[in-house]
Amino acid sequence: MISSRTISLSERCKSIKLIAMDVDGVLTQGGIIHDGTGSEWKVFHVRDGSVLKKLKQIGIKTAIITGRSSIVVEFRARELDIDMVFQGVGKKENTLDKIASSTGINPDEIAYIGDDLPDLSIMKSCGLAAAPNDACFEVRNQAHFVCKNSGGKSALRELVELILKVQRKWESLCSSH
Repeated sequence: MISSRTISLSERCKSIKLIAMDVDGVLTQGGIIHDGTGSEWKVFHVRDGSVLKKLKQIGIKTAIITGRSSIVVEFRARELDIDMVFQGVGKKENTLDKIASSTGINPDEIAYIGDDLPDLSIMKSCGLAAAPNDACFEVRNQAHFVCKNSGGKSALRELVELILKVQRKWESLCSSH
């Protein structure tokens, strides 16, 4: 666990080996479209997706942890080669423990970005807690980093860029295009 001493944002970024994220309100703007037949639609930002797809090649793992369950999320996760997907999660901090034990990555080496009250527990347990700028007050207050961008408007991309720039991996990722 993180010691009680104050850890700078830069120090937190340096140790990140896995980036975990909520979906609704982080990868999307939070809206859910139901078409009346049981199908669900979500709108994802392409810049979040383009950077997520590249993380594996520079050694950073990814995970989705969401309270809802959706075929759309499964499809998007496969499309982006997300390492782990946990849907229908009640207590997100328990999932953080599962990730740590299955990967050997310490919770201090995990970044998490969330936007609403169910995200608070995991944000208190991870090494770097982040929030989109339109997250609820309590989540923004708990975050080590609040993005300038909103959920579904490339807030995740902003977090990834920050981490990779601190780790001096951003240029490598950019030159691999």
